[in-house]
Order: sequence, then structure tokens, then C-alpha cells
Amino acid sequence: MADAAPEQARDSVIAADGARIPYLTVGQGPGVVVVPGALSLASRYGRFAAALGERFTVHTIERRGHGDSAPQPADYRIGTDVADLAALLDKTGASLVVGHSFGGAVALEAARKNPAITKLAVYEPGVSIDGSIPTDWMPAYEKFLNQGKPFDAFVEFVRSNGPDAVRRMPRWMFRRMMPMFMKAPEKDTVVGQLPENLREHRELARLDNTYPNYAEIIADVLILDGDKDRRPTTDANHARLARVIPESEVRTLSGLDHFGLDKGDPRRVAAVIGDFLARS
Repeated sequence: MADAAPEQARDSVIAADGARIPYLTVGQGPGVVVVPGALSLASRYGRFAAALGERFTVHTIERRGHGDSAPQPADYRIGTDVADLAALLDKTGASLVVGHSFGGAVALEAARKNPAITKLAVYEPGVSIDGSIPTDWMPAYEKFLNQGKPFDAFVEFVRSNGPDAVRRMPRWMFRRMMPMFMKAPEKDTVVGQLPENLREHRELARLDNTYPNYAEIIADVLILDGDKDRRPTTDANHARLARVIPESEVRTLSGLDHFGLDKGDPRRVAAVIGDFLARS
């Protein structure tokens, strides 16, 4: 059985536009800010934060539209998350950042503009290269949301973005099997964030092929991925990222999938990231 995550201190920071952005803190040492992915909450990263917190003070931000954080504005752009991250870095004095999935895209965008970030680790960052992040699911997804059918919307998203076995599965079968591996409260959390998920993925689509901008990053960057259920383009895309970012390295962790950081083996991923962040 996985170790339970220890209690984390709760606090909040006031963003540039006056919104209140909560965050969780655990550990002691140099400051690190963790930026969660889509359809997730800060609390889901508790085991990762606790493991990393053995060497660092870890602050996990609750992104807008997630949990009890401020709602996403009507004109939401990824720059909103970047500004919120900057506010938390300023308040805590942290100079180290970890981003997962969509949070990895936020972290990379932030590092372009904020020289205070000295090291950055991203686990399977949500960076679209040559359309590598699908968008074909969006029309049906939005239609189902408007019809008050969130579960149908989620099925469209996962069938397009999930592993090959899921993408090949008929919709009726997928719908029947979903309750077997997603139960409350995770199901309620996911359903409650489906509109935000659409806005965030539209941002990733808008940013398709803008990755050359990451040449502006002066921080040291570690790009991580797992070798399970990965897309055929992962190796090539991460190699292209590494060629663009001046100080970067890529590492693949065996036996882990897209959720290796928060669900799969948080302690193992924390050890790899901790060694990178501590390295002089």
C-alpha cells in the first residue's frame, strides 16, 4: 500500500489581478514550486511533495479553476497561470520549479520570462509540436458539456488522448468500464474541471510549434518522461525541446506512464528530480 501523504500547510498568495491563489507547503530546505497538470488538484501531488520535501520546502500551487482557487477568467490564457506562478515564487523566494503535463507547459512559459527560476524539471510537459497534442476531440467534448453530459465529454477526451488500448476501444465499452477505474472522489474532481480542461488544451493547441521560444530559457532544465503508454512522437519531440533549450537534459524512467509523478511512483520521481535540483 502506498504511504499516506503527511499533512501540508495551507496558505494563499494574491495574484497580480487580485485573485486569491491557494497553495500547499511541506518540507524544509530550498524552495520549490510544483505546478499540477490538467484535471488535477494540488492535493493529488501530496506523496510527491512529501518525498521531495525531505530535502526541499515544496509549495504546490492550486491553479485557477481547480479546487478552491480563483476561477479562470473569461479571457483565460496560459499567461494567467504564468503570472500566478510568478506571484508565488515572489512570495516564497523559491527559485526551483517542477511542472507536470499542462503544468510543465506553464513552467516552461514562466521560465522564458522569469530569470529568478534557476532550475526547472518538467515531467511529460504539455508542449505541442507539429500537432502532437490532439484537438479532434474538442467539438464533441464541448457539445456534450453544453448538453449537460460531462461523462460523455470525458470519454471523448480520454479516447483521443489516452494510451493506444483506450483509443482503440469502442465508446460503449469504454463507457461501461470507466466506473471500474475511476471512483468518487476522483470522478467528482475530474467532472468539476472539464470546462477548464478544454480552455487549457485550447491554449496548448494555440501554442503549437512555438517551442523555439524556449531558447530564451536560461534555467537548467530536466525533461522527464516514462516509457509506458507513450506516444510515438515523444522521443523526437523531447529531443527537439532539448536542442532548443540551452541548458537541458532528457531522461526516461522505465515502468512509468504519464502519471508517474503523481500516481505511479512519486517517491522515485522525486528522487530523480531532487538530485537534479540539488546538483551544483
